[in-house]
Amino acid sequence: MSRRAADRTGRGLVDERRAPDVLPRSRAGLGGSPLESGAYVMPVELRRGGLHLSGTALWLDAHRKAPLAFVSHAHSDHIARHERVIATRATLRLMTHRLGALPSSLPVPYNRPFELGALCLELLPAGHILGSAQLRVIRSDGKRVTYTGDLNLESSQTAESAQVAECDTLVLESTFGHPRYRFPPKSEVLGAIEAFARTTLERGATPVFLGYSLGKSQEVIRALTSGGHCVVAHASVCAVAEVYRSLGVEVGAVRRFDGTWLPGEVGVFPPHVWKFERLLRPWPRRTAVLTGWAVDPGTARRYGADEAFPLSDHADFEGLLSYARATGASEVLTHHGFAEELAGALRDRGIEARPLGTVRQLDLFG
Repeated sequence: MSRRAADRTGRGLVDERRAPDVLPRSRAGLGGSPLESGAYVMPVELRRGGLHLSGTALWLDAHRKAPLAFVSHAHSDHIARHERVIATRATLRLMTHRLGALPSSLPVPYNRPFELGALCLELLPAGHILGSAQLRVIRSDGKRVTYTGDLNLESSQTAESAQVAECDTLVLESTFGHPRYRFPPKSEVLGAIEAFARTTLERGATPVFLGYSLGKSQEVIRALTSGGHCVVAHASVCAVAEVYRSLGVEVGAVRRFDGTWLPGEVGVFPPHVWKFERLLRPWPRRTAVLTGWAVDPGTARRYGADEAFPLSDHADFEGLLSYARATGASEVLTHHGFAEELAGALRDRGIEARPLGTVRQLDLFG
């Protein structure tokens, strides 16, 4: 990319050159603008570094350092030390917490369109974790392309509620895009989690919940403390909770784990930490993993837990279908997870859809 294409003013960002690592697109593909030859360009391309908005300098959740990238949220598989980052203020704050100071960033409020070269961009809440955002791009030809990032349609006390981003082409994450992934209402899941904690304490044991340190842990701490429980959590969970508080989101009182367990406490730990810190575990105890994969039989056993609860920060199969319909998109590109299955289900319902490809994403406990 030329220096002019990446200048700080944002002008000249449209770059029509196509890199040799771009995946080929069939003539019957989706969206984009016709080239002079009569061929079409995918609105979003899958390259070795991640997703890229065709004909521009803008990357979408690139997992390698990029000159200019939109970052939908601050989970580790969606961030890198890009030269310039477009994201919400909360995402940038969480990125800084995890990566250190960023070279250059543009904090963007929700629902406030802005221009970037020939493009008009707008961020809308995605409901996944605090600060998570979808990106809607209006191209110079008037075509509206929305990239959802990770999407969650159920409301949360620790994240902004998702909004429907009306568009022509929808790039839709498909983590739980298989018909078998249908989650109970979140209120029921949180009620079951609280009941597990209460009954475990009544039996004289310590309840410990295993969830990702950013997002899932803060949501369950808020639910547990609202129910009157005393919570102790790993240092990484507490550090993120402090960032949430600095952004105006109250998580609830939580004690930073110091190697000791106090009577009546409920633990919240990242699964990978719990796996290796065996000497710090209380006894007797009962553990529960919090993940959308709990829908699958044997999930608790696979994670070495006693129970598994389907608390997810992603939309389930029905949620993804309903969201695609609500956007009014005439074409949908599915990516990650069960992209083939979701695209097929959308086609069965009369929406033109195809999988974009498989995007690298770590298993962050759904």
